Amino acid sequence: MFLLITAATLLFGVIFYFLGVNKIKRICSQDDIRPNSLFGYHGAYPAILAVAPALVLLSIWLVCDDLIFNSMLEARFPDDLEVKGRQTILILLAQIRNISDGIIVGQPDEWILILSQQLSAWRANSEVANAIGAVGLSVFCGFIGISRINLNFRARKAVETLFLTGLIICSLIAIITTIGIVFSVIFESIRFFKLISPLEFLTGTVWNPEFEGAERAGSGQQGMSAYGSIPLFAGTFLISIIALSVSVPVGLFSAIYLSEYASKKARATIKPLLEILAGVPTVVYGFFAALTVAPFFRETGGLLGLNVASESALAAGFVMGIMIIPFISSLSDDVISAVPQSLRDAALGLGSTKSEAIKKVVLPAALPGIVASIILAVSRAVGETMIVVMAAGLAANLSVNPLDAVTTVTAQIVTILVGDQEFESAKTLSAFALALTLICITLVLNFFALKIVKKYREQYE
Repeated sequence: MFLLITAATLLFGVIFYFLGVNKIKRICSQDDIRPNSLFGYHGAYPAILAVAPALVLLSIWLVCDDLIFNSMLEARFPDDLEVKGRQTILILLAQIRNISDGIIVGQPDEWILILSQQLSAWRANSEVANAIGAVGLSVFCGFIGISRINLNFRARKAVETLFLTGLIICSLIAIITTIGIVFSVIFESIRFFKLISPLEFLTGTVWNPEFEGAERAGSGQQGMSAYGSIPLFAGTFLISIIALSVSVPVGLFSAIYLSEYASKKARATIKPLLEILAGVPTVVYGFFAALTVAPFFRETGGLLGLNVASESALAAGFVMGIMIIPFISSLSDDVISAVPQSLRDAALGLGSTKSEAIKKVVLPAALPGIVASIILAVSRAVGETMIVVMAAGLAANLSVNPLDAVTTVTAQIVTILVGDQEFESAKTLSAFALALTLICITLVLNFFALKIVKKYREQYE
């Protein structure tokens, strides 16, 4: 239904485009005078008005209708129903939605069948109402656009204003989404820190979210000691450093070769091959690390007398470094290629060799972009999960030895949130605390990286 309404809205946009063009042409032919703007702008103005508001209405409907229906269903739950936590309510709502979609498992209660029928009726009425509203809004706004068309109407400025408004709205949506993500993580983290001491979380050296406290375990240990995050962040930084040790030299030198030394034919061949690495799914890299790289490092270490774990940080970091090479090489290549040729010619004219011109002139000029590519690679390495799960394991070991098995923050977040979880327990809420801490660390790293970029940019200018 949504696709049909969207197609109808776009069709109205095309119709109003031609209506706007025909109207301005008819006016011009009667008065034998040129309009203020081109004919296309006079057609685009009513077309945009006919399409944009209707699509906004449809988007709001697509996002909000399930939230409204869930609230209405929850208000109709039986009074004598025993609900154990929010998770139980979500399971019941999912069961009602599945029955409404025709998926029936087992013998549901009578009240669930009744609510599923009501949900089906609400959905049908909502689709009809939104179809009428979207089509009516499209026609209404389109006619408003048509009515404003005349010889003195500045259609180009009006169209550009509409596009500018759309760009501002898209920017606001991105900003609001980011703020929403951060605050949702903050609120859940506050709930976690009410159960577990922040000091113990940030300084503890034991991570075992399965251990829920002395009362249940029957031991004398404190439950909060099981939520020490230091092993996770140590493993994250260890694997990230190994990955960057592989990706930064290879990626940067590849970019220098492609932009400064390679012929056009070699560049046209090598650059796409490097960028293919960015399109390989991470699960494939995980298989490659677990089945090929990790056994190779273990056997090689055995020949050298080293004890290499079957799931090691070295294997995960090495494969992760291969994965993020395109992020550095491609972006750095574009940045280095964008350095004006006049700077190279001036350096060579002063007697510099090609390598000296690259080191003393080209790379300093391209440094901000190179650092930006490295920051992107760091973010990609810190946020990687699948390779770590398959190649480094899930053991929260506090170790700086790359031959040991370690885990990362993202891998633990995935492990904690897999399956049906009770969002009232410290175990589940710890995932949000880990996410918040990781966000803060990433922001600090980005801040210092930008300070370095600004410092070198001022020196170069």
